[in-house]
Amino acid sequence: MNRSARRRLTAAALTVAAVTVGATACSSGSGGTSTKAADGGTYTIWDPYPQFDKSSAWAKLLDGCGTEAGVKIKRTSFDTSDLTNKVLLAAQQDNSADVLIVDNPVVSTLAEAGVLTTTDDNKLDTSQASPNLLAAGQSGGKTYGTPIGANTLALYYNKAVLKEAGVDISSVKDWKSLTAALAKVKAAGKKGITFSAIGTEEGSFQFLPWFWGSGAQLTALDSDEAVSALSLWKNWLDKGYAPNSVINNTQTTSWQEFASGDYAFSENGTWQLANADKAGFEYGVIPVPGATGGDAAAPTGGEFVTIPVQGDTGRYATSQKLVSCLTNSQNLLDTDTTLSYVAPTTEVQDKQVTANPKLKPWVDAVKAAKGRTSDDLGTKYPKISEQLWKAVQSALSGSASPKDALDSAQSAVK
Repeated sequence: MNRSARRRLTAAALTVAAVTVGATACSSGSGGTSTKAADGGTYTIWDPYPQFDKSSAWAKLLDGCGTEAGVKIKRTSFDTSDLTNKVLLAAQQDNSADVLIVDNPVVSTLAEAGVLTTTDDNKLDTSQASPNLLAAGQSGGKTYGTPIGANTLALYYNKAVLKEAGVDISSVKDWKSLTAALAKVKAAGKKGITFSAIGTEEGSFQFLPWFWGSGAQLTALDSDEAVSALSLWKNWLDKGYAPNSVINNTQTTSWQEFASGDYAFSENGTWQLANADKAGFEYGVIPVPGATGGDAAAPTGGEFVTIPVQGDTGRYATSQKLVSCLTNSQNLLDTDTTLSYVAPTTEVQDKQVTANPKLKPWVDAVKAAKGRTSDDLGTKYPKISEQLWKAVQSALSGSASPKDALDSAQSAVK
């Protein structure tokens, strides 16, 4: 590896430290850098799903795709953050996995470090993937892999709380009508809305639907639209529509507040669906509304299936077969059902909704969703995100006005 490539990998390692997923990561699985088998008949796959052991449907799917491609599969699983660091180390040692499944915000970091092949190189067909989801894996006009599925944010609501407050959920179409609903809920003696505004990537992740829903862009944190979004959250705290605890809430603790049954709304993700079914009260889901109506773009979570750069480029053809198998329609349906993800293709999304009508609002939310590194932000995103969550913290705590907080954020990014 040449000196320039090593410099890119070192810079990438520093960038990765600032990027984490919005959802809670699972515990680490089998660690260590696996050594590629010498016989060429074994292909390595690294994934961020240590919760699935050798007997799981996921592990059997990997083996089945290997059999279909005529090779054996050696699988290694890591925590999401640990996986990315291992990928960078393996690239430095010219010992990359053949197939890598990685959190979507990190794709551009690995791409800019020269770790991943493009779809032009590996001939992977991404034509069926929804463009808004595929954008999270694009950088510099090139595409690096394909999404395996997506999760995102929406608003859960407690039907009993809204009924008691005299709120018809169909009336909630924009920020004005949502705020009016929160006022009615408070007047009825209940609690309004809970979310996570913690000073980490989770806080940015949860603020982005409101930020983007205002019409703001991440390249201009201090725009009037951005100020209106932060002012909305600050106004909710000032009027008691949202609790002060949101400043320290993770998405997990925010959900626990909603699960108490006292709140009308909770901003949270698809990963809470199983918990929602256990909550003990009737609930519904609507996409986060935009400032003046329509569905706001929420950030996408979920992973991309990618093919890392190999010294032996002859391996790409088989790697492409493996990825194509993992992401064909039937396997996507099975995998995304297991992961509580929305599929990245319209065909499979339709099948998911047919099998489970409760997924309809989530499919709508994913269709409006946006990658955090989209708009060709790439490795610029972590710095922007850090300043964004700091601005949210400053404004909600009262240490700065929304405008001053976002002015400072934009200055720091520059």
